[in-house]
Amino acid sequence: MMQKPPPEDFLLKETNPHLGGGKVTGDKLASTYDLVEQMYYLYVRVVKAKDLPAKDVTGSCDPYVEVKLGNYKGTTRHFEKKSNPEWSQVFAFSKDRIQASVLEVTVKDKDSLKDDFIGRVLFDLNEVPRRVPPDSPLAPQWYRLDDKKGERAKGELMLAVWMGTQADEAFPEAWNSDAATVSGADGLANMRSKVYLSPKLWYLRVNIIEAQDLQPSDKGRYPEVFVKAILGNQALRTRISQSRTINPMWNEDLMFVAAEPFEEPLILSVEDRVAPNKDEVLGRCAIPLQYIDRRLDHRPVNTRWFNLEKHVVVVEGEKKKEIKFSSRIHMRICLEGGYHVLDESTHYSSDLRPTAKQLWKNNIGVLELGILNAQGLMPMKTKDGRGTTDAYCVAKYGQKWIRTRTIIDSFIPRWNEQYTWEVFDPCTVITIGVFDNCHLHGGDKAGGSKDARIGKVRIRLSTLETDRVYTHSYPLLVLHPNGVKKMGEIHLAVRFTCSSLLNMLHMYSHPLLPKMHYIHPLTVSQLDSLRHQATQIVSMRLTRAEPPLRKEVVEYMLDVGSHMWSMRRSKANFFRIMGVFSGLIAVGKWFDQICHWRNPITTVLIHILFIILVMYPELILPTIFLYLFLIGVWHYRWRPRHPPHMDTRLSHADSAHPDELNEEFDTFPTSSPPDVVRMRYDRLRSIAGRIQTVVGDLATQGERLQSLLSWRDPRASALFVLFCLVSAIVLYVTPFQVVAFLSGIYVLRHPRFRYKLPSVPLNFFRRLPARTDCML
Repeated sequence: MMQKPPPEDFLLKETNPHLGGGKVTGDKLASTYDLVEQMYYLYVRVVKAKDLPAKDVTGSCDPYVEVKLGNYKGTTRHFEKKSNPEWSQVFAFSKDRIQASVLEVTVKDKDSLKDDFIGRVLFDLNEVPRRVPPDSPLAPQWYRLDDKKGERAKGELMLAVWMGTQADEAFPEAWNSDAATVSGADGLANMRSKVYLSPKLWYLRVNIIEAQDLQPSDKGRYPEVFVKAILGNQALRTRISQSRTINPMWNEDLMFVAAEPFEEPLILSVEDRVAPNKDEVLGRCAIPLQYIDRRLDHRPVNTRWFNLEKHVVVVEGEKKKEIKFSSRIHMRICLEGGYHVLDESTHYSSDLRPTAKQLWKNNIGVLELGILNAQGLMPMKTKDGRGTTDAYCVAKYGQKWIRTRTIIDSFIPRWNEQYTWEVFDPCTVITIGVFDNCHLHGGDKAGGSKDARIGKVRIRLSTLETDRVYTHSYPLLVLHPNGVKKMGEIHLAVRFTCSSLLNMLHMYSHPLLPKMHYIHPLTVSQLDSLRHQATQIVSMRLTRAEPPLRKEVVEYMLDVGSHMWSMRRSKANFFRIMGVFSGLIAVGKWFDQICHWRNPITTVLIHILFIILVMYPELILPTIFLYLFLIGVWHYRWRPRHPPHMDTRLSHADSAHPDELNEEFDTFPTSSPPDVVRMRYDRLRSIAGRIQTVVGDLATQGERLQSLLSWRDPRASALFVLFCLVSAIVLYVTPFQVVAFLSGIYVLRHPRFRYKLPSVPLNFFRRLPARTDCML
């Protein structure tokens, strides 16, 4: 099935940036910060001051430092009544925005009315030294302060001034000239680049076996006992025990997701269903997760008895007496280290290792990502009556998340930041997202605004050639209720370096997930529930970091909600299936043309090939594999040279009906008007009716096969049994090559010897009974 190519604006574009300052050695670049373009900054490190003059009767001052370069100005924090302050703060001014030839560093005294001038140091930018890592940091020096006339003032200031690149170790924590319009410590913290680590996630298996000596309040009825388990926001319960006694049994597993460090205990309560909406607690216990056994393989851990606490107050006359029962519950609890806790979809997971570090294999390579810049970003919010965007990037691979710095008020931001990950499996995916920062100008106080998504890119490592630098501009495509929209382009440089080719090729023989997923597999419903809990835990923990990686960002990167119903996705998946079977359909049509002698020369050649294979059957398998080998070698010339990217035609994003997109973006439960919901329901019923018909037809064909020997139709079964007996005798006395030759010649016979009516076997099969007669 041929599809039209996506629009030119939605395609991947190969680029040729000036990476690493042009230091290229063959296909591989030769410096440490080699996958980005160099950006030069003027760095000013303000360390401390001494002997500052006193400006008030107390004999001290409230000093701070102001670093000024042209129209850009940065200040340190001020100290109260301190003549020898220490700041240890770094300022970075972009060379592209330098509009002056002199750097002015001024020490001032903080005052409620007007800050007083103490002294300053001037630097000629032409005399500033240049430093490039791996050079050692430039040592700060003491500089005497001068007054406004250039004469010596009292006090000295320790400074270091140099010209460097974004590879400087001082860059991540430095005050940046791009942040000149951002005020407040929270705003500055929210725009800096950071590296985050996902919490270590475990599956917690609670095997509830039995309980003993329960004390229900109503002794005259059979208790309906179940166990409720709570871990944080997760709550599960067992079924009601079938043995309705005070010693119930369950032998049921409950699965939870737990994250290190373990902050909350597992709380178990045994409850009795005394009424339809009323449960009585018969006992409760809290189990800290720090003391639970950790299992690395399929061998069971030891069972343990846990005491259940229940306090009952009994009134005797005017006295109240507290009675404590000592019921027990028998359980097997363990933290599963042999599973991988899925917080991403298995289709594009970035990490497949088990939880326990003892089970990890050695890494097979290194993934390097250079986030260069973005082009043509759309305005995401309005400020001072005009559209603006404060863009930053987030990349996630394995347990490591990275966040670039925020570029203020720019539709063509330049990050030029490089990051590295260890790779343990080539069949994994790195995800890069672009977002608009809404927390730089009091966004938290304005009603809990969320960072808006600009777009996302996924790159599968197995599609990359090793030791090759891929530099491409990826379109940022986002689906909106009114259709697909291009939000801009992001420019990336990617390199996958393999440390051992044999180890990487050996990975293709290993199972995708750890072996516990196959020895003790979890059900699909369990995996869906556990994945939801894992994403909630990851987003909650990363939100507590400083600066926070917000919940909406984490959920977008992890594709939370991708399992929801979508008419567009259903169509796309249907046409994907048709695309998979299109090859078989094409072969069937080609063989039908051969059988009907549409091209006599080709049909004669097929006859000759068929006779050769019948005479020499040992050539069949070698011929098939040789044919596949030749096809693979032939296709090597047209192998993909670019990484895959979002395909709007494959996703049916550009041809979806507006109401289908509106339904996809609807909340759950729905918030649409009743008329719209009724229309969508009727549409879904019509589609489901067609699917129901197809499924019924498939079931009918299968039941007809079963009825061959079931004697539901005694005449048909008798004919088939007699045919099987005759076939067995004929095939026993006739060589197999003769049977194969005659069958092939019959199938490939000339149209003159064919009939337009269906064949006898097909007529016989269609007359067989199915169970459709028994359907209501």
